[in-house]
Amino acid sequence: MEQQQQQQHHLLHFIHPNHPLLFNPDHRSGYRCRGCCEQVYGPSYSCRESGCYHYTHHKSCAELPLGLHHPLHPIHPLILFSPWRWAYVAEDKQFYKCELCKESCEECKDVYSYRCSRCDFNLHITCASLAPTTMEPEFHHHPLTPFWKWVIFTCDICGKEDKDKGMPYMCQPCGLWIHRTCASFPSRVKVVRHKHLLHLTHSSLQFHQPDPRFCQLCVQKLDTRYGLYYCSICDFIAHLDCAIFKENREYIDLQKFEDEDEVPELDESVDSITYKVNKFNMGEDGTQIAIEIKHFSHEHDLMLTDEVLNNQKCDGCVRDILPPFYSCVKCSFFLHESCVKLPKKKKHPLHQHPLTLLPKAPYMHKLFWCNACRQGCNGFTYSCIMCKFDLDVECSLKPDVFTHEGHKHRLILSNTAHRQKCNCCDNERYQVFRCTTCEFVLDFQCATLPQTTRYGQHEHPFTLSYRAEDNSGEYYCDICEEERRDSKYWFYYCEDCNYPAHPNCIIGKYPNFKFGGAYTFDCHSHPLTFVEETKDRPQCNECNDSCEELIYQCAQCNFYIHQYCL
Repeated sequence: MEQQQQQQHHLLHFIHPNHPLLFNPDHRSGYRCRGCCEQVYGPSYSCRESGCYHYTHHKSCAELPLGLHHPLHPIHPLILFSPWRWAYVAEDKQFYKCELCKESCEECKDVYSYRCSRCDFNLHITCASLAPTTMEPEFHHHPLTPFWKWVIFTCDICGKEDKDKGMPYMCQPCGLWIHRTCASFPSRVKVVRHKHLLHLTHSSLQFHQPDPRFCQLCVQKLDTRYGLYYCSICDFIAHLDCAIFKENREYIDLQKFEDEDEVPELDESVDSITYKVNKFNMGEDGTQIAIEIKHFSHEHDLMLTDEVLNNQKCDGCVRDILPPFYSCVKCSFFLHESCVKLPKKKKHPLHQHPLTLLPKAPYMHKLFWCNACRQGCNGFTYSCIMCKFDLDVECSLKPDVFTHEGHKHRLILSNTAHRQKCNCCDNERYQVFRCTTCEFVLDFQCATLPQTTRYGQHEHPFTLSYRAEDNSGEYYCDICEEERRDSKYWFYYCEDCNYPAHPNCIIGKYPNFKFGGAYTFDCHSHPLTFVEETKDRPQCNECNDSCEELIYQCAQCNFYIHQYCL
């Protein structure tokens, strides 16, 4: 009896033959199990020798049988195998893919596998378990039974075919064949871009329309014969993957809402006033016109003016100043009247949390990269500090459905987990606008290009153009004198002078940066001026490399530092 009790508390394991693993009835250290890679709490085995505490196992993982006969590979027995230990001793450092979940052991190299080396067949220990004979998905009223044979089948939920054979889960009463991973889809979700909850619908009897439908999250075709998320109140429809995509999904307590409830939207009128009127005049129609204000973004009072000088930029949207606008009489600070009236809080379809208007990015270098257009900016940002999510003003104002002068059909916001190529610049982005009529794609960078702008000392304005200015087949930029790659790419054009140019040549490489402003940092005693580049390429005082562009400088002290070195 004593010998049997001792054996229950000691275990010799193949992964660690040097020392026995000791039993602990209530493990609390939080180490990860060497067998399944999950954290260990409760009954466990581990090595107590100095330096060996990482050899910890759940009791169930430590007591796994060394050999296994499995219905997915009946011709040979499977042997318990550690990819981590094999990679440690083998010269080729080879990792193996589980035949059931298709995940490579390189991504979870501590997970044990059952392996047949003769057939190069592998199953993770969690996938090899025969214990759970059925599973109960949220969205279906019958349990699903595993079919322990490799077959080629089309999943009735995602509509994808397993070309290399797979193991389906079956609902025998309904005749459904489902991937094991597809059985984990939630029955209800809330997405950022819709006010009601969406239900997973997976039967052609429940929902089937012969006319083509488009997912309203990615704006691409959706096959209604398979699973989808649907709001019957609004006829809102979405792909399964699009609805559970983390950037589209809104994480709320679904138990608090009924299907017909509208989830409350953010009231932008509450605590959204960003300025105080100091003086006002009466207009001809009797309305009050604020001529002097105090804005939350600036330390001095701002005056309403119509006098525009060359190369002035708004400190909010970082676009060319157009009258009427507010200016500071003490420093070069300007705000469009529309930027003064921006709400302090905003809900945007690209993010699940409310965004707060900030006059400067909440980061050390005072700059941010917009999550929509992927361009740098040092103007106002609509920011979610918790998620480090930022939108510049122009992108924040873009509606999710609009018509652009460069395309005849309406465009709808598409947010996906894969890149999509813009038709006007060939950049690939996750967030774009799509046309359901002709599959035209426009990214945020092109969608927010100004329709008209000026360039240097050129006397005429340039207008954004969407087609070739001639039929010669040769397209050049008159500023850089280099060939423009394709006539379909948008460009700026002065019709008076027959003067075409690349957008970057007209609006600059960094159109959303306002240069010349002074900022205070801990690394230097004087305010530093933000400049695009210097002619002599001085040495950075932090990294000692030459400063070529995006530099903070103190001309008084001959001090220079890269923006990313801050």
